[in-house]
Amino acid sequence: MEKLLENLMYSVRWLLAPIYLGLGLVLVSLLIEFYQGVSHLLLNVLEMRESDVTLKALSLIDVALVGGLIIMVMYSGYENFVSKLDIAENTEKLSWLGKMDASSLKAKVAASIVAISSIHLLKIFMDAGNISESKLMWYVLIHLTFVASAFAMGLLDTLTKK
Repeated sequence: MEKLLENLMYSVRWLLAPIYLGLGLVLVSLLIEFYQGVSHLLLNVLEMRESDVTLKALSLIDVALVGGLIIMVMYSGYENFVSKLDIAENTEKLSWLGKMDASSLKAKVAASIVAISSIHLLKIFMDAGNISESKLMWYVLIHLTFVASAFAMGLLDTLTKK
């Protein structure tokens, strides 16, 4: 009975596989969003102010960073919690694949969140004239919370490895 229960518990990890596959569908929506932004930029660049072009470029960078974050979570999460990816030897393989444990994945996710938050904050500052001071203060505080959390997670990870 115990062995059956343990085998069942171990097999339940496969319930995560459709979730990681679903992240691939999120990438499709990001791809659509990205190219909508590119087409809007290209079709309207002559009428746009320089700051608007910069804001649109930052939005596109934001989408690219989120896409990279999704890939990291999708592949590393699958490898750490479901099964090893069996990629043919003659196929190009990402250098970090198979080397990122749950702890390093957490650190990379935290760093990505800080980078995404930084770009969002930069976009807000570029439009600061249209935003109240109290809202700006909250945006900065939220960003600093992300930075402090990422720093604390890194520090705790360093301390626990020693």
